[in-house]
Amino acid sequence: MRMRIIRKLNAWFVPMEKLMRKYRPESGRSSDSRIGSGRRRHAAAARIAAVAAALLFAALPAGAQADGDVNVYSARQEVLIRPQLDAFTAATGITVNLVAGNDDALIERMRAEGANSPADVLLTVDVGRLVRAKEAGVLQPAATETLARSIPPQYRDRDGTWFGLAVRGRVIFYAPDRVDEAELDTYEGLADPRWRGRICIRSSGNVYNQSLLASMVAHAGAPAAEQWAAGVVANMARPPQGGDRDQISAVAAGECDVAVANTYYYAGMLNGTPEEREAAGRVRLFWPNQDGRGAHVNISGAAVAAHAPNRDNAVRLIEYLAGAEAQRIYAEAVYEYPVRAGVPVAPILMEFGAFRADAIALDEVAAHQSEALRIFDRVGWR
Repeated sequence: MRMRIIRKLNAWFVPMEKLMRKYRPESGRSSDSRIGSGRRRHAAAARIAAVAAALLFAALPAGAQADGDVNVYSARQEVLIRPQLDAFTAATGITVNLVAGNDDALIERMRAEGANSPADVLLTVDVGRLVRAKEAGVLQPAATETLARSIPPQYRDRDGTWFGLAVRGRVIFYAPDRVDEAELDTYEGLADPRWRGRICIRSSGNVYNQSLLASMVAHAGAPAAEQWAAGVVANMARPPQGGDRDQISAVAAGECDVAVANTYYYAGMLNGTPEEREAAGRVRLFWPNQDGRGAHVNISGAAVAAHAPNRDNAVRLIEYLAGAEAQRIYAEAVYEYPVRAGVPVAPILMEFGAFRADAIALDEVAAHQSEALRIFDRVGWR
């Protein structure tokens, strides 16, 4: 009965997410320049969602608000995270009620629901979204000694509001029949004119690219980061389009020679459909900046919702997800690197080799995302 109610809640919010997305600015963009009169319509949609959330919350069975449950809003597909959640239930007896959805839509939903939100935990990807949720006021601090021991400081919020659970690299992919690996070195090198018309990369509206550029602002300053972004725009083989898998596939198809994408997409393609395996087999991974700061990495993470009705269970779940067994399950399911030291990586990731990761604190990276967006606009990165 409980899961049927949760699924009905999720199904109702699908059209509501579409309504709110219609009047929400492009992900990460300044609302002042992007919304215009849509702000009023978006606010109205949010108010409708809040009223509906209150009614749906009241319809939840008492158990969903009691000690035996924890309600999770997740941007990760259920098939990927359900093994961990089931293991948590087996270990603790706490039932996990899951609502899946789009990252930004889930944050907007939590804001619209307000104090009536049934959400206990938010699971999402990229520090940019975790910080966005924190700034939206839909999260609360939940630091514990267990989390401090399990998660390195660069992968958790200094205020104890969000926690990284897995690490992914955003790296360079290349066609070995057209690019000599010796030609590759750093992210900065992709701005060199020798790559003119040879690079595929996603749009500036993508949070992964926003975080990558923000990390460059943090390390080298805004002028140097802007010079790099302008150089990459000049070197693009085509206007930005598609997701990370599309960039890798474009290299395989000869549309470009080099691309930037996240490591787990490549691993997923190597274990994917026959067509994906064929495309990924034509492409190689390169870890940039290994003689300097290291490759840019980001996280998938979790946080306790601001109005969590089951706060203690929410903390227990996040602590469990940061534990060794859950980290192992997660790494094998989603092809990401465990955030906890000593946990083995998935076999396919071992094939990518050892690498040096950028050790900068990710909340420092997130602090420069607004500047990164302004740079993207100035250089014409679509």
